[in-house]
Amino acid sequence: MNPANLSTIQTRKLEKKDIPQLLPLMYEYIVDFYKCPRPSEGSLEKLVNHLLDNPSEGIQFVAESETNQLVGFATLYFTFNTLEAKRMAFLYDLFVSPNTRGQKIGERLFKTCLSHIRENDYSHMTWETAHDNVVAQALYDKMGADKAVWLNYEIK
Repeated sequence: MNPANLSTIQTRKLEKKDIPQLLPLMYEYIVDFYKCPRPSEGSLEKLVNHLLDNPSEGIQFVAESETNQLVGFATLYFTFNTLEAKRMAFLYDLFVSPNTRGQKIGERLFKTCLSHIRENDYSHMTWETAHDNVVAQALYDKMGADKAVWLNYEIK
């Protein structure tokens, strides 16, 4: 696919009809970008459908070219912020297909997520990025984000 023209890129909520195009993008994100094992097609599709069927748990946005090709996606998961007694969002995924990067599509997806949380009176949006992902960090700095003071922990 030729690089997309930013003026022709639309960001919008994911729809059921988008699933066949979204799944390959998600595999590219999971397997190629993050080098994680490939989830089964059924499990990934089940997750996407779960979000579509349960919008109070999360939402996915897609970036679509003028030729109706999906070139990126973002996923927000929702939880609560006890300190402000409001809902909050966790930006878990923000991915743009490598052949369309450098055209501000990630910025547009980020702004779509930000608009969603502001329009729905969420307390804030939070996310993580790898220490060595300087491209993503530059985007987040440009968007006016602050680095969190909290440390992240995980356990399996």
